[in-house]
Amino acid sequence: MRLDILNGRWRATALSIAAGLLALAQQSSAFYLPGIAPHDYKFGDKVDLLVNSLTPSLNADNKLESVLSYNYYDERFHFCRPEGGPKAAHESLGSILFGDRIYGSGFKLNMLKDSSCQMLCKQTIPGKDAPFINDKIMKGYNYNWLIDGLPAAMIKIEDRTQQKFYSVGFGLGSEELGQEVPYFHNHYDITVQYHTVDSVHYRVVGVLVTPQSKNTKFEKDAPAQSCDATEPMKLTPKSDNEVVFTYSVKWVMSDKSWATRWDQYLQAIDPKIHWFSLINSAVIVMFLSAMLGLILMRALHKDIARYNADDTEDLQEDFGWKLVHGDVFRPPQSFQYLSVLLGSGYQLFWMVLTTLVIALLGFLSPSSRGSLTTAMLLLYIIFGFSAGFNSAHTYHSFGGKSLKRIVIMTTLFVPGVCWTLLMLINLCLMAANSSAAAPAGTLFGVMALWFVISIPLTIAGAYFGYKRKTLDPPVRVNQIPRQIPEQPWYLRPIPSALMGGVLTFGAIFIELYFIMNSIWFHKVYYVFGFLFLVFVILVVTTAEVTVLLTYFHLCSEDYRWHWRSVYTAGASALYVFLYGVFFYFSRLRLASFASLVIYFGWMTIVCLLFFVLTGAIGFVASHLFIRRIYSAIKID
Repeated sequence: MRLDILNGRWRATALSIAAGLLALAQQSSAFYLPGIAPHDYKFGDKVDLLVNSLTPSLNADNKLESVLSYNYYDERFHFCRPEGGPKAAHESLGSILFGDRIYGSGFKLNMLKDSSCQMLCKQTIPGKDAPFINDKIMKGYNYNWLIDGLPAAMIKIEDRTQQKFYSVGFGLGSEELGQEVPYFHNHYDITVQYHTVDSVHYRVVGVLVTPQSKNTKFEKDAPAQSCDATEPMKLTPKSDNEVVFTYSVKWVMSDKSWATRWDQYLQAIDPKIHWFSLINSAVIVMFLSAMLGLILMRALHKDIARYNADDTEDLQEDFGWKLVHGDVFRPPQSFQYLSVLLGSGYQLFWMVLTTLVIALLGFLSPSSRGSLTTAMLLLYIIFGFSAGFNSAHTYHSFGGKSLKRIVIMTTLFVPGVCWTLLMLINLCLMAANSSAAAPAGTLFGVMALWFVISIPLTIAGAYFGYKRKTLDPPVRVNQIPRQIPEQPWYLRPIPSALMGGVLTFGAIFIELYFIMNSIWFHKVYYVFGFLFLVFVILVVTTAEVTVLLTYFHLCSEDYRWHWRSVYTAGASALYVFLYGVFFYFSRLRLASFASLVIYFGWMTIVCLLFFVLTGAIGFVASHLFIRRIYSAIKID
């Protein structure tokens, strides 16, 4: 029987879809959340300046020395507090989990009213806290302020394209080469760009801050004050330090509209590199597709024709992959764990796919802080139904009889491991007094979502999956397992998995750099069109690599394809972890044990989930391939 292939009509449809996806990929800035309405101000209206956690950035050596963030109102910084104490702003679940701690401030900004040399407050920073602040300055920590949802930024120039862009955040201080005590920034020149809607209303479309270090001396009875001090502000540990915090505000008209105000923040990534990444991935896919097509169109087609030949004069003994037809559908060892992994892989696949589609359609805006994390968490919980359904159905198809056992394993295995690692990371954040430590109320809320929504959905899915008709094999399974001959070295488990994993990793490693750069350096990631295409390429590459190696194993009379398809596809997670190690030595220089635990703890979680996702994709592709080829041959 000849296998079906894409005909001209379907090929044209596929090309049309690909062209449409490429067009969407280029619309990098068209993702604004429709539900966020612009805020119109009138002349003199109060404009709130909110403060967020201080986050680490690159130091003078272009290295990241810490991944710990600190609350703006941490007592060791001694920043000015507003009257009545700081009030916390409303934050989403994802924003809190991502480490945002947003509060009001004592800055007074009024629409279109410039101000010069305004004293915020005068603080005494004890000598015992000076080393802590100086250490954060030398580690490149940044202020993070927000005005009308826009982050305060500094103008920087991209090295490759020499293009100007807004870099989120500005330095806590600065240091010069060979300087023992760094400068502390205590004066801020705030430039707010506004767009005129009509003769009465105005909108904020940009925020720039230029920090300065000034050892300003204010006198109580002086009628006018000056911020023209030339001596920089240094915090010495030998004595207390009198610090005067000052600021100036300037309003500048801009032609930018409110709808495009984020464009200036989103030019840090060179699009040519992304296109190179996409072309690189596409070449790998075409190479694998050509190999797979060669096998399916020539070798496999000839095998099926020969196996189904009715010529009795040329009867010969079975050989190749037909020889193991009686064992290829034998249930694997520890199939209950395989069923759980497959169900969790389905859950992750639908979560990632739905999140990317929502982001691609423009419903995840950077102005809605934490929306991406919130969407991923909620979708993961909702798709617990898929995890239970597919786990139970696979388990029952393999001959499993205990529904209760598979339900417990599905609800606790992957989520439980990730939750344990997250608690370890959170304990390290708490021990380091970092603001990124999730509060107890947030953790309780996540637990409630898990137990109240996710687990019931998983149980319901398992019930329906277990009741669904099982997948019966197309050929009869022998009672006695066939002996497996000695395999060549390149088809043994470790070499074959390493070969399969490197091809999958090669299709995504450039995009992986941008994602890690965005996470650890607190950059805004926005190219969801490219990310969606890379995900599609990842799925196709993983499926093709696994099918190829599964076919080679069957031709070598090795029918143990179930687990092998999982770790052959999932081996790319090992390369992702190794890339994380390379990224650590090339871009990071973490000084504290807590930072090391946090970085490698998150890398472990990501690689575990990546293994589950790709392993499930590989298994499903191999299973469909095997059922198709064995249902196409005649078995006596």
